[in-house]
Amino acid sequence: MRTADIRQRWIDFFESKGHHIAPSASLVSPDPSLLFTVAGMVPFIPYIIGTQTSAHPRVASVQKCIRTKDIEEVGKTTRHGTFFQMLGNFSFGDYFKQGAIEMAWELLTGPEDEGRYGFDPETLWVTIWEQDDEAEAALLEVGLPAERIVKLPREEIFWDTGQPGPAGPCAEWHVDRGPEFGPDYDPATGAAGWTDEIGDRYLEIWNLVFDQFLRGPGSGKDYPLIRELDQKAIDTGAGLERIAFLKQGVSNMYEIDEVFPVIEKAQELSGREYKANAQDDVRMRVIADHVRSAMMLMHDGVVPGNEGRGYVLRRLLRRTVRAMRLLGVDDPSLTILMDTSYRAMSVSYPELAESITRIQSIAGSEEESFRRTLTQGTAMLDTAVAKAKTAGSSALSGTDAFQLHDTFGFPIDLTLEMAAEQGVSVDEAGFRSLMAEQRDRARADAKAKKGGHADVSVYQAVGAQTPTTFRGYDELSLLTSVAAVIKDGVSVPVATTGDTVEVVLAQTPFYPESGGQDADTGEIRGANATLTVIDVQRPVADVIVHTVTVDEGEVAVGDQVSAEVDLVNRRLASKAHSATHLIHAALHEVLGNDATQAGSYNKPGYMRLDFAWRQGISHSAREEIEGIANRAIREELPVGTQVMSLDEARSLGAMALFGEKYGDRVRVVEIGGPFSRELCAGTHVENSAQIGLLSVTSEGSVGSGARRIEALVGADAFQNLAAERSIVSELSTTLKARPEELTDRIGALLTRLSDAEKQLSQYRQQAMQQVAAQLVGTATDVNGVRLVAHESTTAADGDDLRTLVTDVRARLGESEPTVVAASAAVGGRPQIVVATNQAARDAGVRAGDLVKAASAVLGGGGGGKPDLAQGGGQDASKIPDALVAVRDAVGSR
Repeated sequence: MRTADIRQRWIDFFESKGHHIAPSASLVSPDPSLLFTVAGMVPFIPYIIGTQTSAHPRVASVQKCIRTKDIEEVGKTTRHGTFFQMLGNFSFGDYFKQGAIEMAWELLTGPEDEGRYGFDPETLWVTIWEQDDEAEAALLEVGLPAERIVKLPREEIFWDTGQPGPAGPCAEWHVDRGPEFGPDYDPATGAAGWTDEIGDRYLEIWNLVFDQFLRGPGSGKDYPLIRELDQKAIDTGAGLERIAFLKQGVSNMYEIDEVFPVIEKAQELSGREYKANAQDDVRMRVIADHVRSAMMLMHDGVVPGNEGRGYVLRRLLRRTVRAMRLLGVDDPSLTILMDTSYRAMSVSYPELAESITRIQSIAGSEEESFRRTLTQGTAMLDTAVAKAKTAGSSALSGTDAFQLHDTFGFPIDLTLEMAAEQGVSVDEAGFRSLMAEQRDRARADAKAKKGGHADVSVYQAVGAQTPTTFRGYDELSLLTSVAAVIKDGVSVPVATTGDTVEVVLAQTPFYPESGGQDADTGEIRGANATLTVIDVQRPVADVIVHTVTVDEGEVAVGDQVSAEVDLVNRRLASKAHSATHLIHAALHEVLGNDATQAGSYNKPGYMRLDFAWRQGISHSAREEIEGIANRAIREELPVGTQVMSLDEARSLGAMALFGEKYGDRVRVVEIGGPFSRELCAGTHVENSAQIGLLSVTSEGSVGSGARRIEALVGADAFQNLAAERSIVSELSTTLKARPEELTDRIGALLTRLSDAEKQLSQYRQQAMQQVAAQLVGTATDVNGVRLVAHESTTAADGDDLRTLVTDVRARLGESEPTVVAASAAVGGRPQIVVATNQAARDAGVRAGDLVKAASAVLGGGGGGKPDLAQGGGQDASKIPDALVAVRDAVGSR
C-alpha cells in the first residue's frame, strides 16, 4: 500500500463521513509563536481553544509537519525524523469520544478492498486515561478486548496548550508488531509496565485527543481541571509514515516508498551499502530525512539564512553535505538527491513540479557556499589544533568545537573526524555542555508535547467578549468604544496621562501591521483624553490592539472615542504597498515565475521585496524591472479588490505568499486585471498613477538562493533621482564631460589610478628589498638566537611589514635560530610583525608569543602561528620599547 494510497484512503474515508477536507497549511506555521507547523492541529488551534468559530464542524486533513528539536538524533535511531505527514480528523462541537473511536476502529480494521487499512484487530492496543470510563466503554463497544486497553495516569495521557484553556485525555492507538520487536506487555503490570522500552513493539500510530475540560493555571501536568467545556472538541493525529512502513512490510519509516529512494541514490553515489555498516546507515538516514525536509521547506518558500527558519533549513542542507562527505562523496550531490526525493514525493505532492527547478538551484548554491565554508572552517580548525598542541594538550577544547559548530555549521562528528586526522581528540563533554545551554535557551518558550502557543489569553478573553471589527478599508475616521485597556499584559480599567498602554476598540480604522505593511498611526480622542497611536498589531485573529501613549487626560473601558488614522501616512503606505505588487509582477515578467516572493516590507516612501533567485540580477535586468513597474504606473491601471473563495482565487491565478494564513474566503487585489493579481489584506491606491514614481535603489543577495530588491516610492523616489541628477551635474562640471561621457571618463581615470597604484606598489617592494638587504647585516646574537629588530619608516601597511620580515628571514637562512621583528606606525597606530625560522621554533621561540609581549607594550593585542604573527596597539611612541620587549622575550626563554 503506497504512501500516497494511504493518504488518499484517509481523505476519502473522512469525506464520506461528512468532513470538510482542508488542504495542508504551509510548513511555515500559521501560529506566530512557532517557526514551523509541528502538528496537524496547529492550523486549527483557534477553533480548538475557542478564539474563532470554524465554518465546518467536521474537518480532516493531511498536514505537512516539521520538528527539528531533536535534529542531532536523526538517523541514530529509526524513530527520529524532521519531516512527517500527520493525518488528522477534527470535530468542533460535533461528534465526541464515541464517534471518534468508532471511525478510528472502522478505518483501521476495515477491509483494504473497501478503502480501509485492513489492520488485524487482534494487533490493536489503546492507552487511555485511567478515569476515562466513556472512552473505555466506546472501545469495548467496537470490539476491543479489555485486556488490550491500558489505563495510564493523567501525567502520561493528557494534552493541553500549556496555558489556561482546553485540555483533555487521549486515546492512543498502538499496533503490536510481534515478539521479534520486543517483549510481551503483561496487563497485570498495569501502567507501570507500559514504558518507552516497549515502543518499538507496540508502535503508536494514532492519537485521539478529547478536548473536554477547561484547565486552570499551573506548571507541567499539575494544574486543576476547573470544569467541563460547553463545546468539546476532537483533535486527532495519525502518523502517515508509521502506517506506511507497517503496511509496506518494512522495518521503519526510512524504508518506505517516499524515503528509501534517496538512500538508494546515496548508495549509488558513494558505492557503500545500506545495512553493511552502522555509521554509514546513520549517515544515509540523515541524508534521506534532511533532503526531503529541505525540499518541502523550500517548496513552501523558505530559503537558507542565518536566523529562524532559514537557519534550520541551512542546517539541514549542510548536515546532508557533511553526511555525503563522510560517505566519501566529495562531488556536489544535493541537486541529484533533490531530484530523487522529488520523484518519490511527487505522487503525493504533484505541485512540487512547479518549484523543483528553483529548489535544486537554491540547494546547489547552498552546497557550493558550504564547500567554501568548509575551507574556512578547516583553517580555523587547523589554528585551534595548533593552539592545543602548542599548549601541550592532545585535545581540542569544547569551546573551539562549539565555535566551529556555531560559526561554520561544523557538526561535532565532522570536527571529531578532522581533529583525529591531525592526531588530537575533542573535549566532547565541554561541547555537549555548550550545546545544551544553547538548546535550553532555544527551548525556553516551548510548550506541551504537541508544540507551543504564545500566552495570548488576555487578548482571547477580550475577543470572546468584544471582537474587533476592522473598517479601515473604507473609513479612516470613525466613532467607536474602548473594549479593553491592557497594561503590562493585564487588563486594567483606566490609563492616565503619561501611560503607554494597549487599547482595544470595538471597531477600528487602523490597519494592523501584517503582510509586510507597516501599521497605521494616528490619534484616538475621547471626551477626557487624547491618545497617540504608535503601533497596531493583531495578536489573535479577532482582536486588533493599538499601542498608545496617553498624551492628556484618562481613558477608561467603555469610553466613546473618535479613532482617526493619519491620512498622509496611510496614503504613502498604500502607495508603497501597491508598488511592491508592481515590482513582484515585473520580476515574474523579466525572470519568470520561479522568482517567488519570500517576504516584503513597505512603509511610507519605501518598499523592499525578498524573492527566491540564485544568480545576481544584471544591471540591464534591474533597469527592465524598474521600467516595467513605472510603465504600469504611467498606464493608470485600475486597482480593485474582490473577496472570494480560496479555490476561486487560485483558479484566477492569484499569487499566494508563503507563510501567510488564508481562510476559506480571501481578498484578491488586482492591478490592471491580469498584470498583477495577489492574495493580500493590505491597503492600496485606487489607481496605479497615484503611486507617482518608483526608483530601484539596490538589489543584492540576502542568503543562498534569496535576493532583495529595494526601491523608493512617490516623492521619496523623486527626491532620490533629483539628488542623483545633482551628483551627475557636479561630476560633469568637475570632469568637463557631458553626462553621457561620464562612464567612459571615470573608467579611464580608474584605470590610470590602478596603474599608478601598481607602480607605487612595485616601488615600495623594491624599497623593502633594499631595506631587507641592509637589515641582514644588523642581526645580533641574543642568547643563541639571531635577532633583527627594526622600526620601519617606509612600510605603508601590515602587508609591507610581513613582506619585509619574511624576506629578511629567507635571506638569513635556516643555519641558525632566527627571529625577525619589524614595527611601524600605520595611520597613526602601531603595528608589529614577527617571523621565526624552523631552527628558532625548534629552540622554543614562537612568533605568536613574541607578538603578544610586544603588543602588550603597545597597548593592544595580537597573535598568530609560531612561524608568523602580527599585532598592534594604540601608542606608536612605544614602538622602540616594544622591540626591546621582543629582545627581552628572546633572551629570557
